[in-house]
Amino acid sequence: MSSQVIGRHGESRADNGTGTGIPAGTEPPALAARPGFAARLSVQNWVRLILAGFVVVVCGCTVVGGVFLSRTDDRTTTLVDRIQPARSASFQLQKALLDQETGARGYALSGDESFLAPYAEGVRDEQLYRARVSTAIGGGSPYTQDLDRIRLAAQKWRREQAQPLIAAVRAKGPGAASAERIGRSKAAFDGLRADMAVQQRHIEAAGTRARAGLDASRHTQNQVLIALLVAFALVVVTLSVVLHRIVGRPLNALRASSDLVRGGGFHHRIEIRGPADVRAVGAAVEDMRRRLAGELADSLEREELLAGQAEELRRSNSELEQFAYVASHDLQEPLRKVASFCQLLEKRYGGELDDRAKQYIGFAVDGAKRMQVLINDLLTFSRVGRVLDSWKPVSLDSSLDRVLADLALVTEEAGATVVRTGPLPEVTGDPTSLAMLWQNLIGNAIKFRRAGHPPVITVGCTAEDDTWHLTVSDNGIGIAPEFAEKVFVIFQRLHARDEYEGTGIGLALCRKIVEFHGGRIWLDESVAEGACIHFTLPVSPDPALVAGDPTTTQGESE
Repeated sequence: MSSQVIGRHGESRADNGTGTGIPAGTEPPALAARPGFAARLSVQNWVRLILAGFVVVVCGCTVVGGVFLSRTDDRTTTLVDRIQPARSASFQLQKALLDQETGARGYALSGDESFLAPYAEGVRDEQLYRARVSTAIGGGSPYTQDLDRIRLAAQKWRREQAQPLIAAVRAKGPGAASAERIGRSKAAFDGLRADMAVQQRHIEAAGTRARAGLDASRHTQNQVLIALLVAFALVVVTLSVVLHRIVGRPLNALRASSDLVRGGGFHHRIEIRGPADVRAVGAAVEDMRRRLAGELADSLEREELLAGQAEELRRSNSELEQFAYVASHDLQEPLRKVASFCQLLEKRYGGELDDRAKQYIGFAVDGAKRMQVLINDLLTFSRVGRVLDSWKPVSLDSSLDRVLADLALVTEEAGATVVRTGPLPEVTGDPTSLAMLWQNLIGNAIKFRRAGHPPVITVGCTAEDDTWHLTVSDNGIGIAPEFAEKVFVIFQRLHARDEYEGTGIGLALCRKIVEFHGGRIWLDESVAEGACIHFTLPVSPDPALVAGDPTTTQGESE
């Protein structure tokens, strides 16, 4: 009994007891039958072969049609170039003989020499048109016999009747031609007429036969042409069917299999028969399908791993939320008690303590308060990016106005001036986080001011493709270029605590807020005086600038 082996790509393979893992229903490569001559041909070779057959059929049809057209042309030539000219020349010959008889009889009756002119012309024309009839009709019976009989009869009539009659009239005058003699001449000429009528009947019969042969040839030609057209159509249809079966059907099968794989059927095996190059393409597509199936299996495994890690991350976040709650309530309560009891101790027993003890108590109270501030800053930093449900359109102008209102006392004490170079846009984000961004940037600009120089803070914005590029610059003490990255790291301070208060978390919080909204933040190292912070925010799906003129906000008016 053959066992089933599941390959790396999820395909079922039959072991067949050999352990080779060959796909079920297929033979080993060594035992596969060698493809025949038709299968070894490529699509191009098949097309050439079919075109060659088509050319042979066209040439055959052309030859057969040419034969029948040549036969029709021959019969047309016989009728037009021989029968018709012979018939016309025969009529001219008959006219020449009639002119001779009319001239001789007219001269015999009147003795007028003018009647001899038609007679002489008739004798000359007789020889001319008899030669034309002989040339047109050619030799053969009965046409040669007719011409000979007419020639001999004409010569006999002229010798025995016309010439003696003309000579007698010349010698004795018109009275020499008696009615009886003229009647004998006419009777002899009637025999010549009968010979000419026989010739006409023979020529007419030849013309009738030629026309009948031409009609029959044309009819046969039409039948042959129809048969050739039918045969040509059948050959075209046959070659089209062969081309479809040999080339079209395998290509359609390859397309259908490719569409099935493209639609997600990665376990559908592609087996294509047909020309060599089509089978080669099918094999390449099958190889690609195998690799895609393997990559898909690996991707599914990774997705399962990522799903487990995501679940673990959610659990970890839940624990972090719990830790944040504990830190915000349980850890700050002991710190408040330490600070309160130290202050109470100083108040109640201050008179009994020396200066060193009071200093120690001050250290304890200050440490507890700084610990509370540090814990609050850590909680604020950890909460950024954890909630997405509060996202909505936020006007950066309005958000900055609220921050300036909150910092009104600090701004007034420092004599700071906040200048906006233009209206700020509306973005989609978390209003609280964006307000914290403004608060830290404006607060830092006021805090790190130069002594004796009132802070001047400039807020600008420009549109760049699908982002808003915002800047916050000041005229304060600035930041050295070598600390351009360090200032955005949490708890990194550039000054001693007794110079500037704070925990060193402000710009790190700004960086986290900006990146949470899909932007980036950096320090402009090219500024010679003060500091300039750049950051970007994505344009909302329906961005709208808040209307208004550039404004200057004085710290005193806030």
